[in-house]
Formats: sequence, structure tokens, C-alpha cells
Amino acid sequence: MSDARLPDPGMVVLAGAAGSGKSTWAANRFRTAEVVSSDALRTAVGSGPSDLDASVDAFALLDQIVAARTRRSLMTVIDTLGLDAERRGGYLRLARAMDLPAVLVIMDTAAALCRERNRLRDRPVPAPVLTEQLRKINKLLESAADEGWDQVVIIDQQSADDTQLDAPTLDHDHGTSRLPRVVLQVSRFPWGDEDPGGWLQDLALAADAIGFDGIALMDHLIQIPQVDRVWEPIPEPWVTLGMLAGLPTNLRLGTLVSPVTFREPGIIAKTVATLDALSNGRAFCGLGAGWWLREHQAYGLDFPADRQRLDQLQVCIETLRALWAPGTKAYHGRHVHLPETTCYPRPVSNVPIIVGGSGERRTLRIVAEQADGCNLPSDQAILPAKIDILHRHCATVGRDPASVEITVLDLPVIGTNRDDVAVRVERLRGRLPAAVYAARHNAATAVDHARRYLELAELGVSTVFLALPDLAGADDLARCAPLLATLHG
Repeated sequence: MSDARLPDPGMVVLAGAAGSGKSTWAANRFRTAEVVSSDALRTAVGSGPSDLDASVDAFALLDQIVAARTRRSLMTVIDTLGLDAERRGGYLRLARAMDLPAVLVIMDTAAALCRERNRLRDRPVPAPVLTEQLRKINKLLESAADEGWDQVVIIDQQSADDTQLDAPTLDHDHGTSRLPRVVLQVSRFPWGDEDPGGWLQDLALAADAIGFDGIALMDHLIQIPQVDRVWEPIPEPWVTLGMLAGLPTNLRLGTLVSPVTFREPGIIAKTVATLDALSNGRAFCGLGAGWWLREHQAYGLDFPADRQRLDQLQVCIETLRALWAPGTKAYHGRHVHLPETTCYPRPVSNVPIIVGGSGERRTLRIVAEQADGCNLPSDQAILPAKIDILHRHCATVGRDPASVEITVLDLPVIGTNRDDVAVRVERLRGRLPAAVYAARHNAATAVDHARRYLELAELGVSTVFLALPDLAGADDLARCAPLLATLHG
């Protein structure tokens, strides 16, 4: 098996002869703090990495560090020779006890290359010892599959010019799945003392320049606690989108999502039609039933029970369809009756209506009956089941499920490298353990997120709405550029 995507967090045990490139391979992929190296610990407790007299103390520390990191569900990479079967078995049992995936990485490096690198060391390993290490690696290559690892990765390096030790690249061979579009969902607005309009314009221009497909704004009257403090700014989205429509970009523009409890359906229809006309057909309309009582009370809005709000959602979608249709005739439908349908300017495109929510009995049924698409959580543990339920609703109402767009809201932590990812997790995690927060937000580098988005596409996702929990401004979007470049590449 060649180099492959590794679980994170997890335990990774390296195995290879002296000079096989284990440390280089690990350094290219992991943070220094994630790699527990016997050589580094011999340096800490002895005179250097080759001080064999310090091995007992070094391995005692190594075992203590490995146990502490795995107990906290942190990524742990064990950089030793990895040739002792009993010690490997102990690591595997520890990973099982801590419910962490365990991976064995075997460096299948050409013997001549190992010997060449060994000769360049300050204290080379004696030739007979290196020969025995190479023999054990060859034996391990034959038996590793029987040891019970979750994954065995074999790194084949036959020459110094071999590229196997480079950072992994994205595999674009994903059958016939279409690459997902990525829309920037802006939910926090930390413009501080800057000009708000300038901050927003710079953000939109930067998003367009690096390859985002659009911008979606969160529609709330008070900043929600999941995003920021209640006194932080959150502008009215449709006014803001009108400003962004005047910029020289190709960005799609809309909300994710507008509660139908905030505005009458006819007003939403008029607002979205105007945005579509001003943007030359780039508008989309995200709708939801609303959920936060506090903002409704603060602004004097009714907040009926769940059933009534979902009724309002159905009325709203039908009203939009009626007012956006050609002509000005009267309309008599299932939920709506209008004496006329005069709404000018009309939308210049078929504005997609995306319903946010994953309620299995009612919300997804409304999607199947009336909407162009749905917006679901990006969690791959639950997403397939939600899509399956939606498709069953489509079958019940006689609709082709392929005609319903699947979109997801993703709230990832994206860093420029693993060190940057770790710093961001520490800053954002609050009282949650770092490993828990990192897992919830898929904390990773941009290229790792690109791989995950391709996996979402395999499930049928056509658009990912990406919301950065720590977005600072236009310049901060640069860390997303490798994600978009990788997908577009």
C-alpha cells in the first residue's frame, strides 16, 4: 500500500531501519509536538541521539508521553525503529484502550540508500546491526497485515530522488462526481474601527479573487452565541447583499438562511427578485423556519410553535414561486391565494430556493415537495442518513431526487500548516479539550479539507457553505486559497 490519508487524531507507529527516512517523513506531515522520538529523548536525557546508554531513560519518558497524549486523544506519532514486535503490540493495545485508530507506517527504503545515509551520520550504526534491521523490516512487510492495525502504510523509497517523502497531493480521480462549489458563509463581522462597507467590500473582492463561488450571509437580528458575543455587529443581510451586488465579481449572493418569521413572504419575494436583477442573475434564497426565541422577542416578532413556523415556510415558498412566475394574473394554490402576482423587476434567473434544516418528518418533506435544495450539517456520520430520508420523501411525492440540490454548512478550522491549525484550535476551543474541538470542526490544513469536500461530493453534495469560526477579514481568506486551488486543479 502506498502513502495514504491518515486518521487524525490517531496513533501512528513508524517502523524502519536506520537511514530509512522515518523522521523526515514524520516532519513533513506532523507538528514537532506530535512526534515522540526516541532519538530526541536520548538527546534530552543523554549526550545525543546516539547515546545508547540513555536508551532506558529515553524509552521510559517516551512511554509516559505516549500514554499521556493518547489519554487526551491527541495525535501521537511514535518515531523509534519500530522493530520490536512486543513494543509494537503494546502501542496497539494502548490505542485500542483509548479508542484511537492505530496505524503502522513501514519505511520500505532501498538497502543501498539506508547504508549511504548511515555512512553520513556522525555515529553510523555498525554495518551488521543495519543489516539485521533491514532483515527485520523485510519480515515485517510480510507479517504486518496480521498484527491487527487499522491501517498499514508502506512508504516505498528506492532512491534519493524518490518523491514519496513529499507532502501528499490530492487525488482527483473520484469517478463521475462533480467537484463541489464552495460558498463563503459570513457569520461574524469583526470590522472593529474599520469602515464596515470597506471591510465587506474587501472581503467580497478577496473571496472572488481566490475562487469562492459565492457569499452567503447569516440572517439574524442579534449575533448568536455559537458565533460571537451578542453585542458584536451583525448587519441586515439583504441590504448588505445589495451593496455587494454592485461590486465587479461573479459571486453568487444570498442568505443562509432567512427565517420566514422575520419578513412577510411577499416582501422576501420582492427583495430577492430585486437582488437577482441587480446582480444579473446571481441571487439565491436560503429559507428556514427560525429557531431563536430571544431575537424574536427583542424585535417584537411573533414566534409561533414549530408546526406553525413550518406552515409559514410552506406558504413562503409557494408565495415566492407565484410572484416570480410570468404575468400578473391571480394565483390560487395549495397554501396561498393572491389577487394578483405583480412583482417587478422579476428575477432574471431561476433563483434557487434552499431550505435549511434537517428535520426528518416535516422539513425534508417540504424540501422534496417545494424547494430546489436543502442545507444539511456536513457531519459525514449523519449526512448519508439525512440524504436517504430526503430521497425517500422524493419517492413519496413522485420527484426525481437528482433534481434536489444537496448543500451542507461546514464550520472548519483551517490552518496554513499543522502548527497553525493547533494554534487556532487552542485559541478557539474554550473549555473543550483540544482534541474534542478539533474533531468537531475538522481542524486541518486547506488541502486536507479539499479531500474531505471531495468525499462530500461522493455523497451527493454539490455546494459546501464554508463558515470560518475565526474569520478576521479579507487578508485572512488567503489560508483558504490552497483548498480552492486544489479543488479547481
